[in-house]
Amino acid sequence: MFALGSAFFAGVTSVLAKVGIRDTDSNVATALRTTVVAVFSWVMVLITGAGSGLASIQWGTAVFLLLSGLATGASWICYFRALQLGDINKVVPIDKSSIVLTVLLAFLFLGEPVSPLKGVALVLIGAGTLMMVERRENAREKAEGKEGKAWLVYAALSAVFASLTSILGKIGISEIDSNLGTALRTMVVLALAWGIVLGQGKQGDLARIDRRSWLFIVLSGFATGLSWLCYYRALQEGPASVVVPIDKLSIVVTVAFASIFMHERLTRRAAWGLVLVVAGTLMMTV
Repeated sequence: MFALGSAFFAGVTSVLAKVGIRDTDSNVATALRTTVVAVFSWVMVLITGAGSGLASIQWGTAVFLLLSGLATGASWICYFRALQLGDINKVVPIDKSSIVLTVLLAFLFLGEPVSPLKGVALVLIGAGTLMMVERRENAREKAEGKEGKAWLVYAALSAVFASLTSILGKIGISEIDSNLGTALRTMVVLALAWGIVLGQGKQGDLARIDRRSWLFIVLSGFATGLSWLCYYRALQEGPASVVVPIDKLSIVVTVAFASIFMHERLTRRAAWGLVLVVAGTLMMTV
């Protein structure tokens, strides 16, 4: 149930963030969203009383939380840059394909088995992803400067870092409250995101963000916070090789919302690709 909650809020996050970064630098938007997530996460720590566990955190746990936070920050920066450059229905499938690498890493480092059924599921997910990333340029995209494959590179990097996030996060929260682990990881992402903004000298862009973009950036931050709280609680309760596939069902939510609110349509090929991705994801949970 926590994994399903994570999937729903992650799907909503992608659409809200896409709207929020349309006229805003993606790194600035990432830093602002992370600020919202950080506040939300620490409020949850105070509500649940998880802060008492700070004193008992071991060095090993702290290191893995730090590494997980850095991987998350890198994934976010790549993901939202990809969203800014490409269609949401093309970017999200690439990002969600991180499930394949996550399962392999869980097998190598966590000893989670890969059954024949999981093997078939991974093939379906990989094939479905390839079908969904079909790229057809149109006049509108070229006019907006979206031509090229830069979005694909950023989306692929996002998937790699997302996989590392899941494995490192699984190890990092194994001995502490998931809410506290989420809050600590968020602080790492926050420092990384604002460090990049300040390093690029883009803090002046804050004054140029309009009210509409502010609203959607803040809402996407709240959605992300809810998704993270559910996700890391699910990771704490269940195996990463099962939790991650359920979380990746957020692609269905994203595609549905993108179709309704942003009028992004799937081709027949992409629609069949989505069917394969969902089928493979569901098989992973058996």
